[in-house]
Amino acid sequence: MMIPAQFNAKEVEQKWYDYWMKNDYFTSKPDHRTPYTIVIPPPNVTGVLHMGHMLNNTIQDVLIRRARLKGFNACWVPGTDHASIATEAKVVAKLKEQGINKNDLTREEFLKHAWDWTEKYGGTILEQLKQLGCSCDWSRTKFTMDDDMSASVIHSFVDLYNKGLIYRGYRMVNWDPEAKTTLSDEEVIFEERQGKLYFIKYKIEGSEDFLTVATTRPETIFGDTAICINPNDERFSHLKGKKAIVPICGRVVPIIEDEYVDVEFGTGCLKVTPAHDTNDKTLGDKHNLEIIDIFNEDATLNSYGLHYQGKDRFVVREEIAKELETIGALAKTETHLNKVGTSERTKAVIEPRLSDQWFLKMEDLVKPAIKAVLESDEIKLYPSRFNNTYAHWLNNIRDWNISRQLWWGQQIPAYYFGDGKEDFVVAENIEKALELAKEKTGNSTLTTADLRQDADALDTWFSSWLWPMAVFGGVLNPESEDFKYYYPTNDLVTGPDILFFWVARMIIAGYEYAGEKPFSNVYLTGLVRDKQGRKMSKSLGNSPEPLGLIEKFGADGVRVGLLLSASAGNDILFDEELCNQGKGFSNKIWNAFKLIKGWEVADIAQPEASKVAIEWYEAKLQQTLAEIEDNFDKYRLSDALMAIYKLVWDDFCSWFLEMIKPGYQQPIDRATFEKAIEMLENNLKLLHPFMPFLTEEIWQHITERTPEQALIVSEWPKAKAFDAKLIADFDFATEVISGIRTIRKDKNIPFKDTMELKVVNNEKASTYFDSVIQKLGNVTTLEYVSDKVEGALSYRVKSNEYFIPITGNIDVEAEIAKLTEELNYIKGFLRSVQGKLSNEKFVAGAPEQVIANERKKEADALAKIATLEQSLASLK
Repeated sequence: MMIPAQFNAKEVEQKWYDYWMKNDYFTSKPDHRTPYTIVIPPPNVTGVLHMGHMLNNTIQDVLIRRARLKGFNACWVPGTDHASIATEAKVVAKLKEQGINKNDLTREEFLKHAWDWTEKYGGTILEQLKQLGCSCDWSRTKFTMDDDMSASVIHSFVDLYNKGLIYRGYRMVNWDPEAKTTLSDEEVIFEERQGKLYFIKYKIEGSEDFLTVATTRPETIFGDTAICINPNDERFSHLKGKKAIVPICGRVVPIIEDEYVDVEFGTGCLKVTPAHDTNDKTLGDKHNLEIIDIFNEDATLNSYGLHYQGKDRFVVREEIAKELETIGALAKTETHLNKVGTSERTKAVIEPRLSDQWFLKMEDLVKPAIKAVLESDEIKLYPSRFNNTYAHWLNNIRDWNISRQLWWGQQIPAYYFGDGKEDFVVAENIEKALELAKEKTGNSTLTTADLRQDADALDTWFSSWLWPMAVFGGVLNPESEDFKYYYPTNDLVTGPDILFFWVARMIIAGYEYAGEKPFSNVYLTGLVRDKQGRKMSKSLGNSPEPLGLIEKFGADGVRVGLLLSASAGNDILFDEELCNQGKGFSNKIWNAFKLIKGWEVADIAQPEASKVAIEWYEAKLQQTLAEIEDNFDKYRLSDALMAIYKLVWDDFCSWFLEMIKPGYQQPIDRATFEKAIEMLENNLKLLHPFMPFLTEEIWQHITERTPEQALIVSEWPKAKAFDAKLIADFDFATEVISGIRTIRKDKNIPFKDTMELKVVNNEKASTYFDSVIQKLGNVTTLEYVSDKVEGALSYRVKSNEYFIPITGNIDVEAEIAKLTEELNYIKGFLRSVQGKLSNEKFVAGAPEQVIANERKKEADALAKIATLEQSLASLK
C-alpha cells in the first residue's frame, strides 16, 4: 500500500471503525478464556456527548482494549438510562410547545409521546461514542426500559416487598415543585443563599401582649398550628398554658413547651408548621398537633392561603411581609445567610411535603456494602480518599424514598382494591395481583377491573442499581450462562458525584441478589474544568463541542489530550492545546513509521552501533513496560500514557532511530531493519489502547494482514528480564553525545566535519556505547587517555573529562576571548551569591529552601568556573 505523506485522521477513523465492526472484534461470548468485563455508566437516553463523557468513556476504552490485547475475553456492555425526571421534563416541554397539557392526557397517551421522543433522540450519544473509538459490544446494548430490564426492576420490588423491606409510609419528603415529584435526600443539593429573617408578632389571646417569632418563611404562617417555647426559658414562663393568634389568618393556636427549642436562636420562640418542616413534623407528632398543608403541588398557595390562593410561594413571601408590616405584625427584618435545598435536576427550591410514598429499608441492606469497601477491601475505590465519603454516606443512610410522581419509568407494581391505606397487594402483573387480592379479601368475585395500579413510577436509580446484574439477565435468571460467566464485572469507571446514587447502591444490590460484589475496582474520574479551573457549562461558554474537537484534532489526539492530565479523582484543567499536543504526537509517530519504511534494505553486515542500539531499546522497552503495568495496577492511566509517550518520542524517535539510521543514500542492513519493525510493532501495541485509529492504520501499512492478525486482537508485549545497567550506561552515553553536540553548536562546527574524541575515564564508565557515541557525534577516533589533552576543547560528564582537539575550523584567539568573558561573568555571579551566604542576617531569616537554592547556585558556579579555567588552560 502507498503510504500517505500525512496522517489523515478523518479518513482513517471511519475506515478502521467499520473494519472492526465488520469483523466482530467488539463482540463477546462466553468461552474458555478469562472474562474481563466493564458495564458502561448508562448516560441519559436523550443525552449528547459532553467532555465528562469523553473522558469517562476514553478511560473505559483504554481498559477494555488493553484487556483484549492481554488475551482476556473483553466485554464492554453499552446502554442508556431512561432518566425519569429529565426525560419526562423534556417531553412535557415539547408537548407544551404543541399546545398539549400533560394533565389532559391519559398515562398511555403520554407514554406514547415519551417513547416517540426516545426513539427519535435516544441513543444519539451511543453513536457519538463510536466516533471516539469506543469498542463496546454493541450487540449487548441495553436500555433501562427494555422489557427484560423493566421486568428485573419489578421482580426486585416484589421480592424486597415480600421480604418486608419495602413499605408505604406517610412521611415528610423532598418535593420538587417544578417536576412535581419527590426526590431522595441525595438528589437535593444544598446552596448557601442570602435571604431575610422576618420577626413576626403573634398576639396572646385575651390580652394586648404579643410574642415575636423569627422565620425565614413568613408565607408558612398559614400552616402554623402551635407556638413552642423552651420550658426552661424564664423569659416566657408567663406564656405557659396560653394561646396565640396567628396574624392575617386569625387562627388560635396553643403555646406548647419543648426543650427542642434553642433559646439562643432568633427570639427563643418557634412557630410550628408540621406540614412544611421535618423538625416541626416531629414536634407536631409528639404534641398531637393539627397538620395543615398550605401548598399545591406546584408550590402555589391553596385555599388555606386565603386571598393569596393560587400565587407562587416566593411572590407571596414579599406580599405577606408588606401586609404584616401594614397591620403592625412585622417587628423587623434582618439579612440572613442560610442553606437552601435545590433539586439536582430542575434546580427548583425543594419544598418539604407530607406525602404517602414507598420506601426501602436500608439499615440492614447497607451492611455488606460497608464491609466490602471499608473492612474487607473486596472492592477498591481509586483514589482511596473517597472511602471517607463512602463511609459518611453509608453510615448515615436513611430509608430510600423510591417512588416518583412521574409516568415515565417502571410503574410501581402495587394494585389497590379499596380505599383503605392497606387495601393493596404487590405483584409482578395484574393477573397475579388479582389472585392475591381475592386471597386477601376473601372475595372471589373480584376482577381485574376492580384493581387500580399505583400511578407512581420508581426512582430511576432503583432501576440502574441492578445494571451490572440485569444486563446479563442475572436478576430474572441467576443461572444464566452470561451472568455466571461475566459477573462480577472487573472495573467500573464513573464520577465521584454518583458514588452514592449509583455505585454504593449497585454494591448493595449485588450482595442482596447475587451474594457477591458487582465489580472489583471503581475508578473515579475528576471533573473536566476549563484552564481557569471553572466548571464547564453552556452559560459560561467554556465547554467545547466534543465532536468539533474530534474533527479538528482527530479522535486519537483528543483521547491523548484528555488522558495526559487525567489522574484518578483529580479535576482536569482542560485546554485545547492538550489535544493539539495529542495531534502532534500522532504526526511524530506517523513520520517515524514513514522514515523506517523509506529505508532501502540490503543483505549487508550489521553495524556495531545498530546492534548495541537494539539491545538498549529492548531493555528500555521492558523497563517502560514494567512501569506501565505498575501504573495500570494503580489505575494511574495518565502516568501509564506519559511513560509510553516518553518511550516513543524520546527513546524511539529521538535516540533509537538516530542510532540505527543508515548514512545518506545508504541502505540499512536487513537484521536491523527487521528489529526496527519489531520495536515499532511493540510500540504500537502499547499505544493501541490510547490511540486505536493511528496504531491500526500503521500496523496494517507495515505488511499485509489477515483479519486474525489485526492490531486490535494482537498480543500485548510479554514482560521479560532486562539489564538495568545497560540503560544506566546509555544514559551516561547520551550526556557524552550531548556534550559533543553542544560544542558543535557553540563553535559552529558542521556535523559533516569529523572530530576526534579523547577521554580521561575517571568514572570507569562502560565503553559499550562507544560505537554509538562515534556515530551520533561523527567521531572518527575515540581514544582513552590518562592525562589532560593540551590545545583541545573540553567538557565534563560527572568526573570524566572529554577533549576534542582543535582543528583549523576554530579561531583560537576568538575562543580564548569568549571563554574569558564567560569566566569573568560567572565569577561575578559567584561573588554575589557568596555575598548573600556570608550575610548572617540573610542566612538567619531566609527560609531553608531559599538557602538551599543559593548553596546550589554556588556549587554550580564553582563547577562551571573549574571547567572554563580548564578549557582556557588547554587553549593557551
